[in-house]
Amino acid sequence: MVSINEEAPILAKAEIEIDADPETVWKIMADFEAWPNWNPEVKLCLTHGELKSGTQFQWKTGLGNSSSVLQEVDPPHLLAWTGKMMGLNAIHVCKIDFIDGKTIVKTEESWEGLVSSDMHDRMQETLETFLQSCLKNLKAEVERVSSL
Repeated sequence: MVSINEEAPILAKAEIEIDADPETVWKIMADFEAWPNWNPEVKLCLTHGELKSGTQFQWKTGLGNSSSVLQEVDPPHLLAWTGKMMGLNAIHVCKIDFIDGKTIVKTEESWEGLVSSDMHDRMQETLETFLQSCLKNLKAEVERVSSL
């Protein structure tokens, strides 16, 4: 199983409870090209193939352009990818669990590469804020769709 680099200079973890079944969460989360429709953090996302290990995708956020590769896809439980952005190597893992009748989404990401010590704190805060915002937007979209 893919995991983040716990020794990376920048790493963040976040989780959220979503009032919907894991399959609905997965359906929205795994539709990469629709991310910009519900997540203002993502400006563009283009996939190059099916949702499976080895598939490449490019995306643009306020953080910059990223070229990523899916590493692990296990519907509706796990989605992991690696990517490169602005001289950084990223590992991202998102897990969906159904515990005591509640769907819990946990996401974590590590960055390593061109991380200078004077930018460390800013980059750390940026990643933490980004992950929290993405989960908040995912929750809002999933719960909106579930209520229709």
